[in-house]
Amino acid sequence: MIIDCSMDDILCNIPLLMTKLPNTLMSLYLSAGTCNYSLSFITNFTNLQKLELSFNSTLYLDFEKLQYANFPQLQVLIIKFARPKFELLINFLENNGKNLKELYLDHYDNSFNLAVAKFCPNLLKLYTIFTNEELETLKMVLISCQYIESIELFCDEYLSDKKALEMIVNYSHEYLCEIVITYDYQESRLLPEELEFFFINWTSHIPQKSLSLEIIRCENDKTSLDTDHENMKIIEKYIKLGVIKKFKITDFDINNYTLSFIMSNSYNV
Repeated sequence: MIIDCSMDDILCNIPLLMTKLPNTLMSLYLSAGTCNYSLSFITNFTNLQKLELSFNSTLYLDFEKLQYANFPQLQVLIIKFARPKFELLINFLENNGKNLKELYLDHYDNSFNLAVAKFCPNLLKLYTIFTNEELETLKMVLISCQYIESIELFCDEYLSDKKALEMIVNYSHEYLCEIVITYDYQESRLLPEELEFFFINWTSHIPQKSLSLEIIRCENDKTSLDTDHENMKIIEKYIKLGVIKKFKITDFDINNYTLSFIMSNSYNV
């Protein structure tokens, strides 16, 4: 059973909610403008495979009751906009990280990223935020999470696309086949010869896998990697060579801010 609901509608009456939802619930999506209620009722749903929490607020999300809960089947964890205390999230990962396949967190803390490297060895998809000062942490994540197939990186004034791609090509494992780069009006620092060097190194991966590359940019952004004519010529070259199997340029959509985005342009081999 899957429940998709607004917390503004349901959290005013937790006892009634508990009588309505079965403990066999597999997927739970909770969304609200703010979260001023306890989330302790979620601990009853021990069969959850997917948990998504989305709150249009930077208030700390009540994670006190969830931090030590066990969800042995949980594979997908998505937390958007809300700001749980990181020490609580780390405790949650220690209990539940081993089985996670997808993890999405849209704010930054180095201790959390270190916990991802330590407690989430079986991740397939990852979105979290790194900075240039924590590139060693990104390295640790790439080495420890050896099954990652898709990684999304947020490149702004704190993380350059050049340094991020250097880490990926040097330390990712054989399963990685999708890279998503989100730009926040930050000028790409990647020169054409550096982009070419990245693809040359990518082709040396054994076994070699064709790459899906997606660029997500703010509307009318003129500074992302794809706005450089020479960079686009290099991308087109490696599409023809089969190194890139899929290339997308996507406009950032705040209403669909998660692991998948609205596609505006697509180049497919």
